[in-house]
Amino acid sequence: MTVAATTMAAAAPSAASLELLRARAAAERTGLPQMLAWGLVLALLAWAWRGAEIRPLDLLRDSGNIGTYASEFFPPDFHDWRIYLREMVVTIHIAIWGTLLAVVAAVPAGLLCASNVAPAWIRQPVRRLMDACRAINEMVFAMLFIVAVGLGPFAGVLALAVHTTGTLAKLFSEAVEAIDPRPVEGIRATGAHKLVEVLYGVVPQVLPLWLSFTLYRFESNVRSASVVGMVGAGGIGVVLFEVIRSFEYSQTCAVLIILVVTVSLIDLASGWVRGRFI
Repeated sequence: MTVAATTMAAAAPSAASLELLRARAAAERTGLPQMLAWGLVLALLAWAWRGAEIRPLDLLRDSGNIGTYASEFFPPDFHDWRIYLREMVVTIHIAIWGTLLAVVAAVPAGLLCASNVAPAWIRQPVRRLMDACRAINEMVFAMLFIVAVGLGPFAGVLALAVHTTGTLAKLFSEAVEAIDPRPVEGIRATGAHKLVEVLYGVVPQVLPLWLSFTLYRFESNVRSASVVGMVGAGGIGVVLFEVIRSFEYSQTCAVLIILVVTVSLIDLASGWVRGRFI
């Protein structure tokens, strides 16, 4: 064996050892922040435990009462099923129009919230407005719109539209910010107008995600429409509130079954649409 080969053979373990030491040092550097992050999460959960009054043992102690209460739900009473179905259809109508109006408003709002489309002096005020729409629950909006337009489904439509606009605008803007910038840059290089960049460089990239977000929010709005109805905004929520308040638990179970089946059917339809068009 030559002297050069002997030297290389002797240096090989040293290089491997050096690489191992580097890997250990990198692991130690990344391990400490991870431990601090997990410690922060655990501290946050411990801090929130008392404020949320988490009492898991109460479920065991009161299990007998829960069982007695649950037994009153069965068998479900579908005697007024025609009324339930009619109001369920109204609930779907509320969700359709609430979602549609929200999409119409959220498309421009989402573009104006995106950092790669709008300047900061436009983006920040629009984002704060969308934060306000998203922060206030649909139930609160429903009570406000009932005062403005009276009892009925229209108040529910407006409540869902405002809240859903805030939610969809955030999701739409995040999708826009994650696009590939090269198509937009290519269109910009031709000297095209900013609107042309958005229509032909941005929208085609985000349209599948926007459609997916819209379908999910429509499904969520069917559930939300059943809740806003409890304050007089029309739909199945009015019936649900009445049977709960009257302690008609078998009828309550029937209404809940109809609501669950409806949401499940909408989920299946949404899945088909996603598979077909996205």
